[in-house]
Amino acid sequence: MALESASLLKAGLVLLLAAHVLPSVSGCHTGYYEMAINDFCLTKFRLDMAGLDRGLWCSWKDTMEIYEGTTNCTYQVALKMDCFWPNQIVDRFFVQIHRIYFHDCALTGRLLHDPPTSILAPFIAVPVLITLLMTALVVWRSKRTEGVL
Repeated sequence: MALESASLLKAGLVLLLAAHVLPSVSGCHTGYYEMAINDFCLTKFRLDMAGLDRGLWCSWKDTMEIYEGTTNCTYQVALKMDCFWPNQIVDRFFVQIHRIYFHDCALTGRLLHDPPTSILAPFIAVPVLITLLMTALVVWRSKRTEGVL
C-alpha cells in the first residue's frame, strides 16, 4: 500500500513539473508576443489611422485594408513566435483598438441589408410560379378520369 502511494506521489510530482515546464518549452512566450504585436502591429495601425481623416474612421470601406493589415500582422507575428492564433492576447489587442478608434461608430454601416430587387425577385417569383403551375396541373389531371387506373 505504501509502495502504491509513493508511486502515485511520484506520478503527481512529474505531472506537476510537466505542467510548469512544458508551457515555457512550447515556444510561445506570451509577454514577448504581446510586446511584439504592440510594437509592430499597433504602431503601424496608429500610423495608418493617423493618415486617415478622422471622419472616415467609421467607414468600413476606408478602414478595411488597414484593419486587415493589422489582423495579418498579428497572425504573422504569432507564426514567427510559435504562438497559437487567434488567442486571448489578440482578442484583448483588438478590443483595445475598438475602444480607442471605433467606440463612436454606429452599427448602421455594418447591418445586413436586403439584396437588390433584381436578385431578390427571381428567388420569390420562381417558387410562387412553380406552386401555381403544380396546383393547376393537379386540378387539370384530377378532372381527367380516363386512364387513371
